[in-house]
Amino acid sequence: MKKYITILAVIISFIGLSSMQAGQGEFKFEKETHDFGKIPAGTPVSYNFKFSNTGSEPIIISNVVPTCGCSVAEFTKTPIKPGETGTIKVTYNAAAKAPFTKSFTVQSNTKTPVKTLYIKGIVE
Repeated sequence: MKKYITILAVIISFIGLSSMQAGQGEFKFEKETHDFGKIPAGTPVSYNFKFSNTGSEPIIISNVVPTCGCSVAEFTKTPIKPGETGTIKVTYNAAAKAPFTKSFTVQSNTKTPVKTLYIKGIVE
């Protein structure tokens, strides 16, 4: 009898934890990688990553962290309600002539709390 009660308690706990996670916002990006192609050295380039909230709760972006000091990010600061859209604008200032790949770590309250966006290209 104890075995059945233990199994029942585990099942109820699993269902409870699953239902707690169901009510969250979720990103749906148009694309997660942008290729600038060939860009001139010393000229900053920017791209707007557009996303929508496909979840059931508002998305709040707490931070967007670039991988280096040559990149900056601006993002929607207000909560993005379900069905609404937002943007994350990334800017890269190319100094050295070489191919590049940079990433931006997005921290939020979504079902996937850490998301990574990428830019790449060739500096001429």
